[in-house]
Amino acid sequence: MRFVCQRTFATAAGKAKKVGRGDGGNDAPKASNLSKEIKSSMVVSANTLKDGLDPKILPNSDHPDYLWHLLDKRPALSELRRKNVETLSFDDLKRFVKLDTRARIKENHSIKAKN
Repeated sequence: MRFVCQRTFATAAGKAKKVGRGDGGNDAPKASNLSKEIKSSMVVSANTLKDGLDPKILPNSDHPDYLWHLLDKRPALSELRRKNVETLSFDDLKRFVKLDTRARIKENHSIKAKN
């Protein structure tokens, strides 16, 4: 004896969509009706307000300087441990303390979990 379970969702009367085998339905991406000029000058769909407008794309010179360094690769804890603490910059020292504290907390939790 075999049981087959199928989950279905209710649809409005007469509005059920019948998709046959090999039909594929409407999975194809729809072409955007926005012009290329609008796409290149505005961030489309970034607006979260009901009555607001999409923000405009600004030139690179209008953005703050810190923005360009957000994705820079930062040293890992093992790399910071190899360096002399006396020669680390303030930002690297701050990162070292943060990562070292996090590693010690994780180690203490794993020791407590084993007991």
